[in-house]
Amino acid sequence: MVKAVVGANWGDEGKGKITDMLSKEADIIVRFQGGANAGHTIVNDYGKFALHTLPSGVFYDHTTSIIGNGVALNIPVLFNEIKEIVDRDVPMPKILVSDRAQLVMPYHILFDEYEEERLAGKSFGSTKSGIAPFYSDKYAKIGFQVNELFDEEALKEKLERVVVQKNVMLEHLYHKPALNVDELFETMMEYRDMVAPYVCDVSAFLYQAIKEDKNILLEGQLGSLKDPDHGIYPMVTSSSTLAAYGAIGAGIPPYEIKKIVTVVKAYSSAVGAGAFVSEIFGEEADELRRRGGDGGEYGATTGRPRRMGWFDCVASKYGCRIQGTTDVAFTVLDVLGYLDEIPVCVGYEVDGEVTTDFPTTGKLENAKPVLKILPGWKSDIRGITKYEELPENCRKYIEFIEEQIGFPITMISNGPGRDEIIFR
Repeated sequence: MVKAVVGANWGDEGKGKITDMLSKEADIIVRFQGGANAGHTIVNDYGKFALHTLPSGVFYDHTTSIIGNGVALNIPVLFNEIKEIVDRDVPMPKILVSDRAQLVMPYHILFDEYEEERLAGKSFGSTKSGIAPFYSDKYAKIGFQVNELFDEEALKEKLERVVVQKNVMLEHLYHKPALNVDELFETMMEYRDMVAPYVCDVSAFLYQAIKEDKNILLEGQLGSLKDPDHGIYPMVTSSSTLAAYGAIGAGIPPYEIKKIVTVVKAYSSAVGAGAFVSEIFGEEADELRRRGGDGGEYGATTGRPRRMGWFDCVASKYGCRIQGTTDVAFTVLDVLGYLDEIPVCVGYEVDGEVTTDFPTTGKLENAKPVLKILPGWKSDIRGITKYEELPENCRKYIEFIEEQIGFPITMISNGPGRDEIIFR
């Protein structure tokens, strides 16, 4: 059985916790896209961790963690992350890296920094992890796959070709120092030695695992609205964040994905630039940010304060639809316990018309939220394990949102811990 865990919104929905929880039943967890530009925060018996490349299932000794071919693989970041968890007494995880995964090159990170600097006020709010330059090179066919590290002659020749192009840009567009082919080649050899023990034909491995009826979890990064095709383009990430891409980014048939758990947050938050219709500001936003998440709403990778907003039914309904949701996991509900009243965005007013369909970016910029006010439950719901024991107004909030988005909420997370979850 293959399940995907993906986000419905701008990322930061709490996917790490849900993946960590579902990994208990899984044999294999696959990261299928994105790079170390976003993180998953996980709280378990070993402590609190921010993972960036490792799949969120690495804390169980019965699981195999896979870096799929769709991932932007930054080898030193991956190995620092393994070291960080092992240094904190987590058993060494079983890790496989796809021989077709492509490498984040040292110059990708430089180009990311230089471009944000050049754009200044018009920048994309990049995390400067090299992601856009990496995917640009992948699709321009000048990227490097893991398997290429093992053919020194061909690697050196290709590096020489690519560096010519990069140096023209460095010199004339960014006015920065040129790259040195020999130094780059040495770095690539270090990468090769680090990754060699883990390299595997992942799609063949997964094909066999599916035949043996293993439980496989596909773990996405960010959420629907950061997808380059279906998100708030151009303020998106550079790889598809949708469950459908899990088949491509892991190398399995699309019809094998039987369950798509879409993680939806009980309020909204976003990192980086772009339209955000239900956004709130000032003291109201500060308070929600302080109380939000485990230890506040700050990016797991960047530490940046997240932008805050009320629950957005329009964006979430769209985000779930585009993922192909079978189950909604509703997270951080416990955070809202302090509010007398809880506004919910139920529609967008665009050019004088109210719509519940998520529009394209240009229209989104002019959208105003249509809010409905629901009564709060004014209590701490952490520790409750049965749905019927939740306060009435809390259940009404869940049921109202379920009706608005049109997908079944089957899991409710009421705290950051692994077991703080209610199944419906």
